[in-house]
Amino acid sequence: MLLDRIYDEDLAQASYIIGCQATGDAIVVDPRRDTDVYLEIAEKNGMRIVAVTETHIHADFLSGTRELAARTRAQMYVSDEGGPDWLYGSGFDAAVRMKHGHRIAIGNIAVEAVHTPGHTPEHLSFLVTDGAQSTQPGFILTGDFVFVGDLGRPDLLDEVVGSVDTRFASAKDLFASLRDRFLTLPDYVQVLPAHGSGSACGKALGAVPSSTVGYERHFSWWSRHLQDGDEEGFIEELLDGQPDAHAYFARMKRQNQVGPAVAGPPAALVEYTADEVRSGVEHDTLIVVDTRHHSQVHAGTVPSSLNIPGPGKAASYGAWVIDPEVEERPLVLLAASRAAAEDIRDHLIRVGIDTVSGYISSLDDLDLVEPKLVHPEELSAYERALLLDVRNSTEYSAGHLPGAERLSAGRIMWNLDELPAPNAGTIVTYCRSGVRNSVTASALRRAGYDVAELDGSYIAWANVPGSSPATGMAAR
Repeated sequence: MLLDRIYDEDLAQASYIIGCQATGDAIVVDPRRDTDVYLEIAEKNGMRIVAVTETHIHADFLSGTRELAARTRAQMYVSDEGGPDWLYGSGFDAAVRMKHGHRIAIGNIAVEAVHTPGHTPEHLSFLVTDGAQSTQPGFILTGDFVFVGDLGRPDLLDEVVGSVDTRFASAKDLFASLRDRFLTLPDYVQVLPAHGSGSACGKALGAVPSSTVGYERHFSWWSRHLQDGDEEGFIEELLDGQPDAHAYFARMKRQNQVGPAVAGPPAALVEYTADEVRSGVEHDTLIVVDTRHHSQVHAGTVPSSLNIPGPGKAASYGAWVIDPEVEERPLVLLAASRAAAEDIRDHLIRVGIDTVSGYISSLDDLDLVEPKLVHPEELSAYERALLLDVRNSTEYSAGHLPGAERLSAGRIMWNLDELPAPNAGTIVTYCRSGVRNSVTASALRRAGYDVAELDGSYIAWANVPGSSPATGMAAR
């Protein structure tokens, strides 16, 4: 049996390809939209992808199930659990709908769907049995159900879909899924989750890529609640301290349920000239994306450009500041080469940002502006309309600048009504070190706000003699 894990550090997302070496058949679970990696693995191992499936309707990235099926003619399989509100839409008319216990045969391998609601109502996990070795499953692909050292958050529907207090019913479902599904498995079964450390789908995900049922049974934070039958204590600890959910998650949910558009292989990127970029900026017919570190951006960047440092976190940061449902102008990336630009484009494709048309390799011969900065020593005397902390609620409560209000970077562009009007004065923004702050500030400037970034952000301010952080829960 072939079992390969494909991990995207940007979104902390894992997908899997499982293949039968006897027949050459393979299935992909939870694929991303840039699908070359799966085709390359299959070709390298002499296999053909005959099936593609996913554990649930994802919120943090745009599913590649339809994309991969279109390229390989593989059969799609999706959940038919969770009730009418959680059925997959018309984009999956050709898919096989799976109930609990449905088995997919991949040569000598059996992939069995296990309904494990809690993170979402329709969520499936997949038990994998290598028939050449055993009649019993040796692996479980848990999606966003069980992570290494943590569980998928049950409050995401409240946070991004607009549901009201579903977190409590979902937490109860998660408790039952652990008790009735996960903990009934033998200790030796290997646990292969869909996310790792850094994902917003849980609060304390481990960096180790896999675990076992036995390890989680004995050492996870939740195990004592299950052993004691303490559902109330489980729910209280589960819901406490969950990270902020990014606003773009709502778009991902809608698109993934209906069925993401099949984009096909991306077009070749065009290398823009300085004159073309200058004209596009003057007439607002394109958007320049400055992909450098904020320290370089602060030395000079294109007016009205977005700072989306890449490629490492381009998908995460890009989805914070670009809404492709309303923004159709082409994106021109500042990148050292065509290959570097293609890498960043592929990251953006993973969150449904498909409008990258080209790149520019230099800012030579372009008019540049220096973003406004405020040094920490000058902050107390700086006239401002708002001091805005763009970190997560847990960071804010642990310590923030006195007088700062909070709105996390992943939500700001969807909640501009919570800010002063663009003509009301300067907004001073900060994060921990400056990266998230620069991304956010660039988007606010593009939207017409007067923004000054706190140079060095919270870390620099905290090192100023006499600084005394405030503590307490975030205001928003």
